[in-house]
Amino acid sequence: MTFLLLVVAGFAAGLTGTIAGLASLVSYPALLAIGLPPVSANVTNTVALLFNSFGAVLGSRPELTGHWRRALQLASVSVLGGAVGGALLLWTPSDAFEKIVPILIGGASIAILARRPAEARSLEQRPGWPTLLAIFLIGIYGGYFGAAAGVLMLAVLLAIGTGTLARAGAYRNLVLGAANGIAAVGFALFGPVVWSAALPLALGFFVGGRLGPVVVRHSPADALRVVIALAGVGLAVYLAVDAY
Repeated sequence: MTFLLLVVAGFAAGLTGTIAGLASLVSYPALLAIGLPPVSANVTNTVALLFNSFGAVLGSRPELTGHWRRALQLASVSVLGGAVGGALLLWTPSDAFEKIVPILIGGASIAILARRPAEARSLEQRPGWPTLLAIFLIGIYGGYFGAAAGVLMLAVLLAIGTGTLARAGAYRNLVLGAANGIAAVGFALFGPVVWSAALPLALGFFVGGRLGPVVVRHSPADALRVVIALAGVGLAVYLAVDAY
């Protein structure tokens, strides 16, 4: 029953993550529910999330066609942030980001709600340092804990003109997946990963992550943008109440 619960939780989290950027809000509580302590649940969740990224990138190939070069450039910055975030989780208290995260998530959600996706800019255009810094910092947060990191990353990607909501989501799947991936490698080597929980969660993540981009591709973009933004605002309020 535990195996089945984690497969279902992974599937739901994979769908939620690739559609709205909120995967950990489903998978992390599921790991706590089966009795894992917070740090073990966090690192186990990050390792399993790697398979969500695999599935999501596979599902996002149509949107990434012709955009791989730019997406990989941004992913290279995110990877550095993910490495820093993973190290911070293993070496610092787990409540370090509690008070700033609700503000970030709330601001990103409002930005998504207010901004319609812009036309994609030239693939040869080099992102400015504010964009690269934002992606690096979100990569740190993604490697550290990552709840709603997808919402933060989506807001940045929409702001720099990656195109439609579906394409911005495809960029997010690859760029944030890079940060999660490098953190997952560190956790697999040095963290308290519970592999008996990570494997069924990863299976569900892969399937849900693979189907999520298909749902985004065939959903009304404006309605989906509003749903993502409102979910992010709700999470920001919840986390703010808990932190303050």
